Amino acid sequence: MIHADVLGERARLSPGKTALVFVPTGERFTYRELNARAERAAALLCDRLGLVKGDRVGLLAHNRVEYVDLFFAAAKTGLVLVPLGTRLTPHELAFIAEDAGLSALVYGGEFAETVTALRAESAVPLGIALDGPAPGGDLSWAAELAGLPNAPFARTRCDGEDLHALLYTSGTTGKPKGVMVPHRMTAWNGWNTALCWGLSESDVSPVFTPLYHAGGLGAFFVPILAAGGTIVLHAGFDPAEIWATVAAERCTVVLGVPTIWKLLLEDPSFEAADLTSIRWLISGGAPLPLYLIDAYQERGIVFKQGYGLTEVGVNCFAMSVEESVAKKGSIGRPLMMTDARLVDEAGREVPAGEVGELCLRGPHVSKGYWRNLTATAAALDDDGFFHTGDLARKDEDGFFTIAGRRKDMLISGGVNVYPAEIEGELLLHPAVQDAAVVGVPDPTWGEVGVAFVVTRPGEILSKPDLLAFAEARLARYKLPREVVFVDALPRTPYGKVVKGELRDRFLAERGAA
Repeated sequence: MIHADVLGERARLSPGKTALVFVPTGERFTYRELNARAERAAALLCDRLGLVKGDRVGLLAHNRVEYVDLFFAAAKTGLVLVPLGTRLTPHELAFIAEDAGLSALVYGGEFAETVTALRAESAVPLGIALDGPAPGGDLSWAAELAGLPNAPFARTRCDGEDLHALLYTSGTTGKPKGVMVPHRMTAWNGWNTALCWGLSESDVSPVFTPLYHAGGLGAFFVPILAAGGTIVLHAGFDPAEIWATVAAERCTVVLGVPTIWKLLLEDPSFEAADLTSIRWLISGGAPLPLYLIDAYQERGIVFKQGYGLTEVGVNCFAMSVEESVAKKGSIGRPLMMTDARLVDEAGREVPAGEVGELCLRGPHVSKGYWRNLTATAAALDDDGFFHTGDLARKDEDGFFTIAGRRKDMLISGGVNVYPAEIEGELLLHPAVQDAAVVGVPDPTWGEVGVAFVVTRPGEILSKPDLLAFAEARLARYKLPREVVFVDALPRTPYGKVVKGELRDRFLAERGAA
């Protein structure tokens, strides 16, 4: 029987080992203590409040210990956890609440007003406030816990295909969709990542990305616990705090996204940071510019690049320390029991060296989208392969490199152009801080690229100078036809550029002109 209670299993094996350090309070929890908290949370939700297997429970909170409690309470009970983005508006949250059919909503005290506004649009039967006195008729988490009897909690039997969570996609196009994460997916992601990435009980990893995102939960959180290591949980992102904690807790492996690695690199605390405990760093979520890899390697740090997405588990590839240097920029080879293939638009596999859509199959793949058969059928083919929408190349050694998103690719004069490649070159200019390339319609070429560029503070950069720099590195057909200088790029909470917004803005302004 496969279930998602990785914490409970590890508590049996290494009960006295430190499982979690919560940075804001300095609290430290052993596996036994953390598991006991999760069992109390499970008893509160089911034994006291009457929720049953299959009920969906929303969670709106910043990173905190109760997030861990609830994640594993769902694993023990068969409840389905629905983590909610902390940056979403009440209107956006109301859509998710209705789509998921929430039976209960647990929320941090700082979101009380948001929850009140949400309820004006969507009915949520049961509200539970994590902090302070509960507003309106909602229950208090602390008060309900205090009223629980000291009785052992009997874990509900869960099948591997029972749902553990619904993780809603960021919705960069259209309404967000709920990715169905079964117990099998959570457990397999933890085990296989720990095995293939070489994680062990001696590893210590900071988590500062939001736990409502698949990357926060799956990239290191579950795998480190599966390996018996220690998670150092931050409430949010603070570069100076992170570098100080890496040194104080002797962190060994650290995950981030390209935006985070850039901010950590540029923070004044980086120069004096003690990095001697780090085995390696890894980036995911978006293609990683090579200049960032080079910058960290100058400090003697091994830098890997990973790959995953919410629908297929956030860890799908692996590479050794030596391979991360020899194959710089690659995401590695597929994990064990992971089938990967690259296909053209007709579904035919492409040969080594050519770009195709990355399709993945294995026990780490989700069940599709909640109550959305059309989207599920479009993503999961008859052979069980999930079509990621990402474009990649595979070399003769079996190493994959991401070329960009299929929807981002533009066809200019009949030739495929991959924005990620252009962005990587633009970011090498010393005056460029950030860059994104989108395709727009063109009467002559079909599509042409438009580069949106953020310059570094105090730097002055002209369009001709930037294009001359790019022309020395890129074929002419890849060069952007327009350069738009902006103050900042619109990004999702997890760092991905919202290219649709940039494209719409450009077309609207061109139309107005």
